[in-house]
Amino acid sequence: MSVISDPKLIEGKSFEIISGLLPDLKLPYAEKEVLKRVIHATTELNYVKDLIFHPQAVKAGLKAIKEGKDIICDVSMVEAGINRKALSGFGGKVICLINDKDVIKKSAELKIARAILSMRKAAVLMKGAIVAIGNAPTALFELCDLVRKNKASPALIIGVPVGFVGAVESKRALTLLKTPHITNKSTKGGSSVAAAVTNALLKLAKEG
Repeated sequence: MSVISDPKLIEGKSFEIISGLLPDLKLPYAEKEVLKRVIHATTELNYVKDLIFHPQAVKAGLKAIKEGKDIICDVSMVEAGINRKALSGFGGKVICLINDKDVIKKSAELKIARAILSMRKAAVLMKGAIVAIGNAPTALFELCDLVRKNKASPALIIGVPVGFVGAVESKRALTLLKTPHITNKSTKGGSSVAAAVTNALLKLAKEG
């Protein structure tokens, strides 16, 4: 048995296999590319039925990237997974305030989750930007509340927090917003999924 060692060949073969498993999937090209990258990151084909795209999600995300807008994350793991080089090529940067000193201090004083306070602090940076949430349902709940109160106006929300407590409910709250979004129905998700969706959009933006 021959072993493929070239990382580009490995990735190419992986996507070839995924495409072969999704031959009859009726999705627009860009949405299908996002879905394939999520499946590549998770090896879970059931995202075919689980991932939800707002009708304007991909268009809004690509516009934000091409205009050099930033990407704001809920946790460091999402931040670490995003292709910074690709984003910087458009003029944007990745921002995560979960470890911000003020956020940590206020969290201890107020006994409020850092994920909530980081969204509040980042709200002024969100105008026209992309927000990617992959870990904390509390962050997504807070972001939805900020949007409803017109305190935050992101171009796109990628909301795929993972977990049994609040994850599904926070995603349901997201789907009730008019803001373009990409989310999923189930308890599944996570930092790798949020990063995969974001990187798929960056790749699509680079393609033109």
